Amino acid sequence: PLLVSFIYTGCFQVCPANTRAFQQAVRTLETRFGTNQFNVVSIGFNQPADSPQAMKAFALQHGINFPHWAFLSPAALQVEPLTREFGFSYRATPAGFDHVLQVTLLDAQGRIVRQVYGDEVPADALGEPLKQLLLGAPLAQQSVLSNFVDRVRILCTVYDPKTGRYRVDYSLALEVAGGITFALVMLIYFLNEWRSHRRALR
Repeated sequence: PLLVSFIYTGCFQVCPANTRAFQQAVRTLETRFGTNQFNVVSIGFNQPADSPQAMKAFALQHGINFPHWAFLSPAALQVEPLTREFGFSYRATPAGFDHVLQVTLLDAQGRIVRQVYGDEVPADALGEPLKQLLLGAPLAQQSVLSNFVDRVRILCTVYDPKTGRYRVDYSLALEVAGGITFALVMLIYFLNEWRSHRRALR
């Protein structure tokens, strides 16, 4: 899965604030899913000003050094069709740009799964659809046991709106395990009763 945001590096208020909120959401999602389960890109739409050097400087200025978060500088001719595909709108003004604030979640096939709008980027708005994508697809290459443990952890994490973070709640897994154990015990009991009954008939 891929998270995408659009920025312009000449913005001194909205883009930095929105990027910081997005950064906090990404940290929270990393805590929940791990650092290798999704990728993030921020795309500069003000070309040629949003050069690779400007995008790198923007990331450094805001302390973003996640290994799976890239800051991209598309060619000027790519900006209009790219933003159109993402449903991202912007308009030049004397002070810079008026633009929509959005984060887009894409699946592994590049299809848009969710758009999150606003200057705040709540982790739960991205976390639940991301959870569904990860549970429906193979996780990153790892052992079968690690894969199983990761899936259980992802399934058992819940969002706490008071703290704005995810926490692991194993109660669901324990309930399922308890139900399976009870079913197995009853199956063994009835199997033993059936065998005893057959022996008694001989």
